[in-house]
Amino acid sequence: MLQEYLPVLIFVLVGIAVGVVPLAMGAMLGPHRPDPEKLSPYECGFEAFEDSRMRFDVRYYLVAILFIIFDLEIAFLFPWAVVLQKIGMFGFLAMMVFLGVLVIGFLYEWRKGALEWE
Repeated sequence: MLQEYLPVLIFVLVGIAVGVVPLAMGAMLGPHRPDPEKLSPYECGFEAFEDSRMRFDVRYYLVAILFIIFDLEIAFLFPWAVVLQKIGMFGFLAMMVFLGVLVIGFLYEWRKGALEWE
């Protein structure tokens, strides 16, 4: 019974090695020249001037949610395109209804000004 799990164990060990060996090689072989700028919490070129817990504009989250919604549409389109020959006209019409609802939602968001960034 233990022999059945040997390939799984080898796979796990190789996966761990692929993740750990490059990190270890980089730590051992990479240059180590720390300076105050590299050790600072911000490497953006200037000191932080505001609190890191500041509030973001709601539009930022709205754009992110809209991106996720319209990006997930692609996750439905690829499998649909692959099996379109098998599902026929019913599948085509179902996807057109789905895309129609998305277009209506997109137009609604556009008219409400959710996509405008000032």
